[in-house]
Amino acid sequence: MAVAHALANRPALLIADEPTGRLDAGTGPAVMELLRAVVRGGEPAAAEPDGPPSAVVASHDATLLDLADRVLELRDGELVEH
Repeated sequence: MAVAHALANRPALLIADEPTGRLDAGTGPAVMELLRAVVRGGEPAAAEPDGPPSAVVASHDATLLDLADRVLELRDGELVEH
């Protein structure tokens, strides 16, 4: 529900903190695919004059790495780029 609420506002930047943290094994990937589709411009929520939004996703779930265009990691308080 939080994802739908955020998309309804048609933001230029989506910030998702642990978006799959409390979801079951089937719903988590579906939410991530929806976010990916919006960012890629493939969903109606992305049909904005300035183009689709960007997204920042914070997660401890390493399985989400394959969905990212860019990965930044915080390690011992330092920012590490992959």
